[in-house]
Amino acid sequence: MPRIRANGLEFEYEETGSPDDPMMLLVSGYMGQMTEWPDSFKQALANTGRRVIVFDNRDIGLTRSVDDPALEDQVPPPMEELMQGAAEGQPVHERVPYVLDNMAEDAAALIEALGADQADVLGLSMGGMIVQLLALNHPERVRTLMPVMTTSGDPALPPSEPEALEALTAEPENETLDAIGDLAVSTYHAIGSHPDLRAPDADLRASAMADVQRANRPLGLARQFAALLAQPRWHDRLGSIQQPTLVLHGAVDRLIPPECGSDIARRIPGAEISIIDKWGHDLPEKVAPKLLAEIMPFLERARHAEPA
Repeated sequence: MPRIRANGLEFEYEETGSPDDPMMLLVSGYMGQMTEWPDSFKQALANTGRRVIVFDNRDIGLTRSVDDPALEDQVPPPMEELMQGAAEGQPVHERVPYVLDNMAEDAAALIEALGADQADVLGLSMGGMIVQLLALNHPERVRTLMPVMTTSGDPALPPSEPEALEALTAEPENETLDAIGDLAVSTYHAIGSHPDLRAPDADLRASAMADVQRANRPLGLARQFAALLAQPRWHDRLGSIQQPTLVLHGAVDRLIPPECGSDIARRIPGAEISIIDKWGHDLPEKVAPKLLAEIMPFLERARHAEPA
């Protein structure tokens, strides 16, 4: 895969479609390598006339976390300390290597480095938080905004179900591929879609094994989670977003409840929202057509609404 330098880092990325078409940037969530995006989803978007870009966020996959290799082994503060500090209003963002604001800056720099002025931006879960911050902090880089299975960051919103949060942060019994595959299956049974949509267990296991063989970054995952916990809240800024916005969420999401998606749509002027039946906190092939059925008309409406 190609690599490109942006915001002081070397990003691993992939593009689908013509480089002459308008850019669409897909931003992965916590633990998500760029390999998580279904090929059918990327190709369908490209077929509508989009240059589709996926990439490894900093600290995941084949993208480094910081420019200084000496900091690659930096261990963030314990999760419990960050959560307690954030709840007490402490400036915990000062205690971590980076926060989501920095990852939004990465995305803005990547759009520019790839030769585009703007992009349609879609982010999953933590990636959905990143694209909100991208629209807030770098609005000139965002043509349309699509936060997917994510939250506004308002601490008053319903929390994750305990079983789902425990599954997200669980560690394999050992570092064998079999243990990693088994953990992926149990995790997606806890946070994923209804069995009618969820990927088969064999596919979940194989995907997890392939990802860890591509890149095993446990400290990177810890730093990403710290970035999420330490990010200063942004929900009270969402009313300033002016780009056309489509919020997508699953009706059975137990990790980030659908009320969180509804809150984003309520806060952003003119935002549209679709709550999709039987969809949880995952991206199986079977949900791709349902997402495309919402995204493609939205992009077309946004295109027609652009000033002549």
